[in-house]
Parts: sequence; C-alpha cells; structure tokens
Amino acid sequence: MKITGRCHCEKITYEADVDPTLVGICHCTDCQKLSGSPYRVTAPTKASNVRILSGEPTIYVKTAQSGRERLQAFCGRCGSQLYTTGVGEAAKIVGLRWGSIDQRAELTPKRQVWRRSAAPWCQDLSAVPVRDDD
Repeated sequence: MKITGRCHCEKITYEADVDPTLVGICHCTDCQKLSGSPYRVTAPTKASNVRILSGEPTIYVKTAQSGRERLQAFCGRCGSQLYTTGVGEAAKIVGLRWGSIDQRAELTPKRQVWRRSAAPWCQDLSAVPVRDDD
C-alpha cells in the first residue's frame, strides 16, 4: 500500500510502501516513555521503501540494556515522531509511526508485542465515557 506522511508542523514529509498486515502495537516501556502514551503503533517496511520528500528528521539514539541501538526519528521543530530503525543489519527495516501516516485509518494493527508491560486498562475502553467534540 502506498502511503504518505508528515509531522504535525508539516516541515517533514515522506512517502512509503507498506504492508498493512504487518502493522503492530508495542506496549514496551520504551514506547510508553517515548510516545507519552500506553502503547505505540508502527507500520514496518524496508528502508528502501521510504522516501523523505521534505525536511530532515532529528535522530535520537536509544541504547537498550542489551546494548542494542534504536534510532528514533522525529521533527526537531514540532516533536512529532516519524519512524524508528536500527543500526547495521537492523537499519534495513524502518518502523513508521502510525500517527504520522496520512492513511492511518486504513492501517489496523494485526499484532501486539510486549504485552507484559501493557497498561491494564488499555485493552477495553468501552467503560470510559466518550466525548466526540474535537
């Protein structure tokens, strides 16, 4: 599926090809901290399938306890998260951040990882009152 994406201030734009069946939710504590949210949704794709059209992301390198490095790309002006990737062999895959994708409504997650870190209330929000005003 061909997608387009952008940061909140629209300084950085991109296009990519993604496989909708690979979209997933990560509940790990790093994703919670980096997103300020209970989980993060990502659309992984080959790095060769992603083209930055405008702007240049700022890169933050997060080193895990294992020593594994993950590069977190975001807009240096508005702070929007755009993608993550690794180093070496892991740099061949880019995880596009669902919120930056223009066609995100068409990308339903198909899997979840790191469920042991999931917030206990985030799986069933049916009891939380709804307010539809934007």
